[in-house]
Amino acid sequence: MIEVKICGINDLAAMDAALEAGADLVGLVFFPPSPRAITAVSAAKLVARARGRALVTALVVDADDKLLAEIVEHAKPDLLQLHGAESAERVSAIRTRFGRPVMKAIAVAEAADLRIISDYEAVADRILFDARPPKDASRPGGHGRAFDWTLLAGLARKKPMMLSGGLTPENVAEAVRVVCPDAVDVSSGVERAPGKKDPDKIRNFVKNARAAAATLGSQKRETVS
Repeated sequence: MIEVKICGINDLAAMDAALEAGADLVGLVFFPPSPRAITAVSAAKLVARARGRALVTALVVDADDKLLAEIVEHAKPDLLQLHGAESAERVSAIRTRFGRPVMKAIAVAEAADLRIISDYEAVADRILFDARPPKDASRPGGHGRAFDWTLLAGLARKKPMMLSGGLTPENVAEAVRVVCPDAVDVSSGVERAPGKKDPDKIRNFVKNARAAAATLGSQKRETVS
């Protein structure tokens, strides 16, 4: 099995599309520069729709405790996704203070970017690998950029690995084959315009990711037998 996360959901139509497609996690963005951003208060109706059907992830970027407290109070997320430059110490402090599992995003462009993995695996519940954004970018993700997936092939992992960055319904199967991640994450790759989700793309993304994971599982079972 592989988990699938649809991120950047900002309206009920997108939420319904993700849930009907069978997404395991749904992501809400609390970072104003993003075209997918929502507020802590407006998140409540989206979370109510998802509760009990998918885990709700709150994506923040270098958020202070005040914003995190508002998000936890109103959205009550199952998981906090830290997508900024948060240090390992900050990750640990957030996890302890707010009593929520934490996923730390690591930006990847070259092998050297992976040297910090052990620091974050010691304090986070999950690790997400995303493409390093352009130098002039106003936000750390959601650019539709991919990185060299072979950098993660065979990577030893102590915590569940989620792959993100430039994934689409067309390339997710190859990404799963190369990396064998525990989960995949998509936002712009299932949109018809920035911040506007496409239900057909969501369905195809989930279907293709699951089919690729099932094929890998069958191959592994045949090898063992």
